[in-house]
Amino acid sequence: MAHHASALKQQRQGLKHRDRNRRNLSQLKTRIKGLRGAIAKGDAAAVKTALAATVSEIDKAAKKGVIHDNAAARYKRLLTRRANALTAARA
Repeated sequence: MAHHASALKQQRQGLKHRDRNRRNLSQLKTRIKGLRGAIAKGDAAAVKTALAATVSEIDKAAKKGVIHDNAAARYKRLLTRRANALTAARA
């Protein structure tokens, strides 16, 4: 247990940051799951709208430091490839 005032403050801040990061990460995972579900259903219109929202959410998470920049790039690359494969198969 921390005893100094600065250590106690850092502990409080750490708990706030942890809650914020968990909330942002959960929101990101929900978006990704929704996009993957739309891809699995094969609904091209839903995939197009979900992809834009998901990429935006990934960028926000990377900017906030919730996920690493390279992880964000990897998510965007894989999800975009799957979405494009679906739309190419439908065309």
